[in-house]
Amino acid sequence: MIDRRTMLQVTLGGLAAAGFSIRPAYADLPKLEKKDKYKVGFAQTESNNPWRLAQTKSMKDEAEKRGWQLVYTDAAGSAAKQVADVRSMIAQKVDVILLAPREEKPLIPAVMEAKKAGIPLLLIDRNVDQSLAKGGEDYVAFIGSDFVKEGMQAAEALTAAVDGKAKIIELQGTVGSSPANDRMKGFADYIKDHPGMEIIASQSGDFARDKGRQVFETLYQAHPEATALYSHNDEMTMGAIAAMEAAGKVPGKDLIIASIDGTKDATQALLDGKVLVVVECNPKFGPAAFDAIEKYGNGETLEPRLVNVDRVFTKENAAEYMPEAY
Repeated sequence: MIDRRTMLQVTLGGLAAAGFSIRPAYADLPKLEKKDKYKVGFAQTESNNPWRLAQTKSMKDEAEKRGWQLVYTDAAGSAAKQVADVRSMIAQKVDVILLAPREEKPLIPAVMEAKKAGIPLLLIDRNVDQSLAKGGEDYVAFIGSDFVKEGMQAAEALTAAVDGKAKIIELQGTVGSSPANDRMKGFADYIKDHPGMEIIASQSGDFARDKGRQVFETLYQAHPEATALYSHNDEMTMGAIAAMEAAGKVPGKDLIIASIDGTKDATQALLDGKVLVVVECNPKFGPAAFDAIEKYGNGETLEPRLVNVDRVFTKENAAEYMPEAY
């Protein structure tokens, strides 16, 4: 006769063999011993734009301010290297890991290996696939912006400015990254109720200025009827503006532009009338991330999703923001 425990094991074993993910709902997160100073690993995704440089500076400044040790790595845009970077931090026995995952799925092994090693991990600014790893269960928390809301805010401002009628080129961020996925979704969700707002071309510029310029140039040549640009970040926006001006077009008139981030260049473009709106995505994560570590070390339970409050910048308020732009 099979008892209930054996039956449960057989059932779970069968489900696992069939490819179902079996995880206990009560899975314990790694604990963090309370200390005056922590050894923190920060696995950055890349350093090829002002946003990333500002984020890294914020982390380094906060570590120095508190007298904590920061183990910093730069994956140079490679998900595989970023996984290796996290593994190196595990081997160095850091107290906690801050990970800015380049892509949602490829960084899952890094998240799970940190958990297995008993090292608390927090996701910074980008998330991972929630069907494969969950906040409060597989990692401590995600700290970042609401990317879907950013996309919706960009769409709302653009729709109002063009009276609900535009043929839009969309420059997407890195394929497979949470900001690209969510900013695309937020924008699409908003304009679906405005049939005059049509995305006529959409392609990744990988959040990079030069690639954004190249991709926009190609898309605009193929779609000269475009009247608006929605760009997932300011670097691609600035690349696209360069391409527009090289083609003899006037940014802000020939094409109305909505962008996301809040860099100094894009803020100046707002003041110059080249860009309609910039939705903020604040890169200065140091204080929030280190505060979260301290709270977790004190035994406090963190919400699995900690959302930054971001602003919307237009020509009317850009001058006020400019001194803190990066």
